[in-house]
Amino acid sequence: MTTKYSKERKEAIINKMLPPSSMSVSELAKQENTPYGTLYTWKQLHIDKTKQTQEPKTESTNVSTKQWTAEQKLATIIETSTLSEQARHEYCRKNGLYSADIESWKAVIIKGTDQSVAQVKTDKNELKKLRSENNSLKKELHRKEKALAETAALLVLRKKLDALWEENEDA
Repeated sequence: MTTKYSKERKEAIINKMLPPSSMSVSELAKQENTPYGTLYTWKQLHIDKTKQTQEPKTESTNVSTKQWTAEQKLATIIETSTLSEQARHEYCRKNGLYSADIESWKAVIIKGTDQSVAQVKTDKNELKKLRSENNSLKKELHRKEKALAETAALLVLRKKLDALWEENEDA
């Protein structure tokens, strides 16, 4: 005898098998009066369906890892960081990677981060040096402008004095 189950009932039963309830298939079969094989098939189909939707579509089948973008490499590092060694190896096999690739990408990122921190420190020191040099140049420019203004004033006074002496000599 074939029994048709509504989609809602089927989903409700599947949800009982999943966390947080996590009821066993045999226990649920007794409770719902549904065959064990049916429940097991539903659970497997649900798991397979969720795996397909959750797995990222990697381009590893078409593109070699040397052509991966930095974002793809970082995503892979983050994805595999919480996996056990065995799970990471399985992930690598599935995606056509080597564990050494992931480790080398991680080392490059760490090295790049360390270099960027060192670069920031040297940039700060260089900026401080350039600011002090700029201040000293401003002071020197101000001093020279004052000297030039004084010289110009003296030159104007000299011309006026010469003009006055010429007037006195003419008179």
